Amino acid sequence: MRKPIIAGNWKMHKTIAEATGLAAELAAAAAALDDVEVIVAPPFTALAGVVGALPADSALRVAAQNCYCEDKGAFTGEIAPSMLVDAGCSHVILGHSERRKIFGENDALINRKVHAALAAGLNVILCIGETLEEREQERMYDVLKTQVSEGLKGLAGEQLARVVIAYEPVWAIGTGRTATSDQAEEAHSFVRGLVGGLFGQSEAEAMRILYGGSVKPENIDGLMARENIDGALVGGASLQAEDFIRIMNFARSG
Repeated sequence: MRKPIIAGNWKMHKTIAEATGLAAELAAAAAALDDVEVIVAPPFTALAGVVGALPADSALRVAAQNCYCEDKGAFTGEIAPSMLVDAGCSHVILGHSERRKIFGENDALINRKVHAALAAGLNVILCIGETLEEREQERMYDVLKTQVSEGLKGLAGEQLARVVIAYEPVWAIGTGRTATSDQAEEAHSFVRGLVGGLFGQSEAEAMRILYGGSVKPENIDGLMARENIDGALVGGASLQAEDFIRIMNFARSG
């Protein structure tokens, strides 16, 4: 059984005080859940504050939204993976569509970041996904194949166990549009097959694949009912405690 993950990406939102307050609410709710892993990704400025405000045995994990692929050096404005570990992070989000589209990150750079993050002891949430143009041109599968194979290039099996993939159709991020559960399941099944072809069937079955793209309280139950959807990477709805707690408490099957 793959333990579901509900992760909140706060992007460029929340002051330190706002972030620690929201994290405290979410940590209290997460403490009542033993069948789901809950992760929040505050902005860099709030990471240490959020970690410091949580009890040592908190069920809430803290992720960074990005990192660089070097451990130190003259890289003004960048953050090393070891710095995130020092701040108390357990995870880092890499390859988010906004990093790819707005900041021009390519698969080769993202792969270097994946290796650096894993070497530092972080768990990785690797984001992949096609644009609307790529989907309409029927290039979705080619795009996903490239992003998965290049993003995971060079990893050993034990490293792969510390990677989570987040499928986020770019056309559904921040637009209010959401892939139907059928569309999401189709993509997740394809991605799991890619992982199987690259690393083996058992590794593919163990891989957790999250859906990201305008996840809301209203659609989480339908998404989580699908066989290959193992959780969600939540954007805007993670900024409000009530909404994110409802998503954390998605309807369990069985």
